[in-house]
Amino acid sequence: MTQKIAVSLPDEQVVSIRRAVAQGRAPSVSGFISAAVARVQREDDLAQLLDDLDRELGPVDDTDLAWADKALGLA
Repeated sequence: MTQKIAVSLPDEQVVSIRRAVAQGRAPSVSGFISAAVARVQREDDLAQLLDDLDRELGPVDDTDLAWADKALGLA
């Protein structure tokens, strides 16, 4: 289900969104806004997962980070 709502945005954001639509980078203004909200939701979900892992396993320390850097060839 979708709901139609009204939002107020700064002029420069509206220009940017309309440009994205005109350039084919978004299907519509609504599509652009929906994708932006979905991205924030994914970021929130990831932050929650990381918080849960920290609670369950403890925070990542410098030793863990050094190991990961070495394993990834970054060190």
